Amino acid sequence: MNLLRHLLLRIVAVALLCLLATAAFVLFSSDRVAKQATLRIIGSLGKQISFQQLQMSAGFGGTTPFPDFSLWKQTRNTTGICVSFVAIDSQQTYSLCNGTDFPPASVPRYFETLYRWFFNPGLAVRQTISFKGRDYGVLTVAANAEMEIIQAWDNIRRLLGLSVSTVFVVCCLVYLSIRRALRPAQTIVKGLGNLQQGQLAHRLPSFALIEWQSIAEAVNQLAASQQQLLGERQRLAVQLLKLQEEERRYLARELHDEFGQCLAAINAVAASIAQTAEEKCPELLAETGQISQITEHMLNGVKGLLTRLRPAELDGLGLAASLEGLIISWNVHGGGKTHYRLNLSGDGAALPEALAVTLFRIVQECLTNIAKHAAASQVEVKLAIRPEAVKLTIEDDGIAKQLPFPQHTGIGLLGIRERVIALQGLLTLSLIQPQGLKVAVCLPVHPDTEAQA
Repeated sequence: MNLLRHLLLRIVAVALLCLLATAAFVLFSSDRVAKQATLRIIGSLGKQISFQQLQMSAGFGGTTPFPDFSLWKQTRNTTGICVSFVAIDSQQTYSLCNGTDFPPASVPRYFETLYRWFFNPGLAVRQTISFKGRDYGVLTVAANAEMEIIQAWDNIRRLLGLSVSTVFVVCCLVYLSIRRALRPAQTIVKGLGNLQQGQLAHRLPSFALIEWQSIAEAVNQLAASQQQLLGERQRLAVQLLKLQEEERRYLARELHDEFGQCLAAINAVAASIAQTAEEKCPELLAETGQISQITEHMLNGVKGLLTRLRPAELDGLGLAASLEGLIISWNVHGGGKTHYRLNLSGDGAALPEALAVTLFRIVQECLTNIAKHAAASQVEVKLAIRPEAVKLTIEDDGIAKQLPFPQHTGIGLLGIRERVIALQGLLTLSLIQPQGLKVAVCLPVHPDTEAQA
């Protein structure tokens, strides 16, 4: 769930709980006020009737009927109150209702039911009127239940109207405040996305809130650490590639100068033995012929190894000639089943040696993978050399139908990726419709000097 919505729902829930608690307190207060008013009235009327009895016993009552509710009737302080007095000697009832002529109000049925269930409105209070040890009657004061419910509903309605307006305004203000406070989260997420895409130089800005600033500092420190590690990894990869190429150059030289010369010498000795055997011992001619075939086979194998280790064209003629020779060699080995094409644009002689060797190795590894796994009939190698960058694209119509490839023990693709990363380049794999694979490599001609230092 969205954090802003989550916090807002929490605030609304708390506000509703507070509103319910306030509504319950208001209803409880209304019921308590009604009951206190009833007790206050019965106490006041009891005193008035007792005073009337005192006047009558002293001979000052005159012609005023007993009980006399005129004083209470004149005050009319509390509405919805009914008073009755039942004389014990005559069983005559005197009653009076004050303020019961109230206009009808629309009270929801559920509210009336709940109020009656919780508070029992209209409760009658009785008091026996006595004077000098003699009981004269029973005074009863009862509040009108409908009037009490109407007053309670009026109170709760005003409260709900004010509270709902207040909660709405507060929620809007809180929403705007939280939205503004959480705005840096979008910036942080966007920054993390840039870091995920490899833009380790991206840094988060400063924020006003301490919490967001702490997160930004932690992310920036992590990005700086990763950038430093990546730089060290690239420098290490470059050094390893240089050492690897030097080792290949050394092995190629040793194979050519030592092993190749020895095989050529063996072949020459075998030819001399064959001439001597032809004159003096013809039985040895078959063995000398086998020696010549074996040495010829070994020479061909050495030439293949030399081509894979360090093509002579790469040092003598440059990248373009090496790639053309590699394409010709694969067309010969393909036996017509796979046709290889080279499309070269730009001057390859101006490229640094490390970049030229990397491009040749990538093409060499990709063609090897295509021959082993793709079962392609058409392969095209495109190399576009520009002053600022080199773009290499290798396309085939093989059997590749989905990415990523299942994991296997081969390290060809991993080696290509490591070479590209070492020179701060970009490697992308994509499918070709209806089937086939496209390998695209983009390498800067002059990588960042800090990464190569």
